[in-house]
Amino acid sequence: MMHTIPATAAMLVKNSERYLSEVLNALKDFDEVLLLDNGSTDRTFEIAKGFPNVSYYKHDFIGFGPMKNLAARLAQNDWIFSIDSDEVADEALIESIRAAVLENEKEHIFSLSRLNHYHGRLIKGCGWYPDIIPRLYHRRFTRFSDRQVHESLVLPQEAKVKQLDGRLKHYSFENAEGLIQKMQQYSSLYAEENRFKKDSSPFKALLHGGVSFVKNYLLKRGFAYGADGLTISVSNAQGSYYKYVKLYERNRTITVSLIITTYNRPDALELVLKSALSQTRLPDEIIVADDGSRQETAEVVDFIRRRTSIPVKHSWQPDRGFRAAESRNRALAQAQSDYIVLIDGDMVLDPSFIADHLKIARKGRLIQGSRVILTEDKTQDILDEGDLPALSMFSSGIEKRLSALRCRCLAKLAGRKGNRKHKGIKTCNMGFFRSDALAVNGFDNSFVGWGREDSEFVARCYHNGMKRHNLKFAGIAYHLWHNEAERDSLPQNDALLEATLSERKIRCVHGVSDFIKDEEVAGK
Repeated sequence: MMHTIPATAAMLVKNSERYLSEVLNALKDFDEVLLLDNGSTDRTFEIAKGFPNVSYYKHDFIGFGPMKNLAARLAQNDWIFSIDSDEVADEALIESIRAAVLENEKEHIFSLSRLNHYHGRLIKGCGWYPDIIPRLYHRRFTRFSDRQVHESLVLPQEAKVKQLDGRLKHYSFENAEGLIQKMQQYSSLYAEENRFKKDSSPFKALLHGGVSFVKNYLLKRGFAYGADGLTISVSNAQGSYYKYVKLYERNRTITVSLIITTYNRPDALELVLKSALSQTRLPDEIIVADDGSRQETAEVVDFIRRRTSIPVKHSWQPDRGFRAAESRNRALAQAQSDYIVLIDGDMVLDPSFIADHLKIARKGRLIQGSRVILTEDKTQDILDEGDLPALSMFSSGIEKRLSALRCRCLAKLAGRKGNRKHKGIKTCNMGFFRSDALAVNGFDNSFVGWGREDSEFVARCYHNGMKRHNLKFAGIAYHLWHNEAERDSLPQNDALLEATLSERKIRCVHGVSDFIKDEEVAGK
């Protein structure tokens, strides 16, 4: 009697009754066949319980990569054969798996050849052939990526990939309806996974769709399979088109919170708030992060609140000295939007300020904007008038006039993507996704007094994988003149920054979590 294969065949199932008996029968020599069900309503469970080596689990769908990794964790064996519920292994493949598992070289990852069928017909065109995929692995050596769709096994540097004998017969699709259903599911998952991470446009979607059709129908010989080849090639092209157009639509739904830090400067704050309400792309909410101002500031906020339908929140904390980090965290905790733009309460915004920020907003990217410094006399003239000024690079009283030039072409050239310098960081004009800030627990409340709390926050963002993108010749803000703050606390704040840099800290102990639910900070 032949011994069972000391491995687990792990399979995701949902309404998989059509081929399940044939699939499970081919896996009868495995010590365990683990089925992870994410919502079957057909006879999948009834069929599965007829096979003694089947273990059955249920879990909500969390993406293909995470689901496959969950199945591997639930398995009784370390060797995992990942297989779909419409794939049938032939005898040669089963015996090749047996030999590989008994050899037990855990750094080996084994791939196999899959034959894809449409309407019962073997298709060796349309990009469906050859189809070589890694499927057999040791769970203590590798795992699947956490991608929602198009997941794959992670290949460590020391991995050795070998080819198994035999074939996997894949009943890919029975008809066009199946192609369309999968196209819709995969394109939606792709768009959701890459939302705010990748660029897209209707033209890019059309280009990808067109290239896909030419590639699959002509270059990959889809035409050799008649109507079936045409149907598959068109479906592939539609899938490519829709994943990019869905991504484009999802990227357009971004919401933005404008957080304005202030302390006892209500005249400047009023101008800044007026400039926020004059944007070509209005913020979805405005939060005034107040570090303990007197009643005059609350009156300004209330005055502006009554003149707009945009939510205007006043996040106030008691005056206990300069605690900008804490005031920003309190505002960050209240924010409801995807994206955060931070400015100081003396930064008068160009009408395109918010729109310029959003054009380059991406997850994992920290936007560092610049400022146009106004002279003391110009600032006083503006404050005396009280009305929102029409400022440009041609206005009087501007230092470094070129910094007031707005030009989209120059902005693209001057972006300097990807650098990770913390020097020169200023929260007077900064943008990032709220989820990225929560991942590092926001600003460090330990900072008291002027200086370095912004650099320390950015350093932890870098340690967590974020990259800096400089916003120049766009996202323009005019900085009203003021006296420099006292710098008595710099030595102790420098020490906090140095500790973060030397220890490569990612999260601070006392951050936004002091004012927000733990599960939200953890990203649950």
